Amino acid sequence: MAGSRALGRGFGWLWAAYGASTLGTWLAFDAFPLVAILALHAGPAQVSALAAAGLAVGAAVALPLGPWVEFRRKRPVMVAMDLVRFAALLSVPVAYALGLLGFGQLLAVSVVVAACDITFKAAAGACLKSLVRPEDLLVANGRFESTTWTASVLGPPLGGVAIGVLGPVTTVLANAVSFLLSAVGIRAIGGQEPRPVRTGAPRMRAGDLLEGWRYILAHRTLRPLFFNTVLNNGLVMATAPVLAALMLGDLGFAPWQYGLAFGIACLGGLLGSRLAGPLATRFGQHRVMVASGTLRACWSVGLGFVRPGVAGLVLVIAVEFALITCSGVFNPVYATYRLARTEDDRVARTLSAWSVTSSATIAAMTAVWGLLAAAAGPRTAIAIAGLLLLATPLLLPWRDDDRTASYERDLAPRSA
Repeated sequence: MAGSRALGRGFGWLWAAYGASTLGTWLAFDAFPLVAILALHAGPAQVSALAAAGLAVGAAVALPLGPWVEFRRKRPVMVAMDLVRFAALLSVPVAYALGLLGFGQLLAVSVVVAACDITFKAAAGACLKSLVRPEDLLVANGRFESTTWTASVLGPPLGGVAIGVLGPVTTVLANAVSFLLSAVGIRAIGGQEPRPVRTGAPRMRAGDLLEGWRYILAHRTLRPLFFNTVLNNGLVMATAPVLAALMLGDLGFAPWQYGLAFGIACLGGLLGSRLAGPLATRFGQHRVMVASGTLRACWSVGLGFVRPGVAGLVLVIAVEFALITCSGVFNPVYATYRLARTEDDRVARTLSAWSVTSSATIAAMTAVWGLLAAAAGPRTAIAIAGLLLLATPLLLPWRDDDRTASYERDLAPRSA
């Protein structure tokens, strides 16, 4: 089976590192909003502002790092980003234990973590492409996606219980340790990573900052995919703090119930990630990407009708399960499609530009939806986002190009 074939020792360590950090991240699912709500008694507007400002400033900080990463060895960059995230996150439980934790520190740490996340992802995409063969990219991305959703099933419920028993910063500490373990795993990949050769000017120029966007916008299929994913993710993530404040505040759900709802729903992501490879082999990557990208936009509007009690909890689980199942199919196919169509010497800059835009868009939309929730109520804000999501499939690359078709024909015999 394609999903069970060996991808080499180097990929094994990269996968282990990814698993460690992903589990830590999902243990700390919405950790900063929860800390702000439970420890600092912040309201919906403050929680949204925290998420928005951290992402926006983090994206600005990360902006020059994409071109810089392109011409550096990727693994040392990844290790450095892990260690910085470890130190930044560790400061939160330390400050909380000393009675010094404040909103400003949460904001500063969120900025550092956001910038490191973008830089790490840019380097990781290039690292993955160098470690596995082109025909194995979908298998590798499918394993990452399965790991993500497995962690998302286990992490939020365990994190919710840990917060209830041990306090609101417990999962932040666990997340910090996970990045330390990730750094160890990446360091263990071993081997000599060649230094990328710069073919242009010897120093980074101002124009290099825009190279990733120029490449995306000039590409016939990456361009619509870029706009679709940025807007879809922005609308989905903008409502996350609002939904958290609604469920944990107005509706009176306990942290463990909030975590349980999303943990159960994330089983859909595990299911979707397991289906992605077989579906792409049978129907082609492009068709599966467009179909799943359309379906994932159809569900979020239902979250505007959530109510207290068991019925409300079931509604959240059902809507999130459907959305996450479709995303579980879409994400590995989209990640493979994007990597395969990005030239090797443009990967870090392209992924960095993509992540910077996504983070900035999420930040802007999160701020707007926080204000909208304060003015019109959280349910109205969530419902409006759901209605806007219904239009995002129009931005998908509905027509494929000849390069895509030939690429998939080349891979089909090897993937069977």
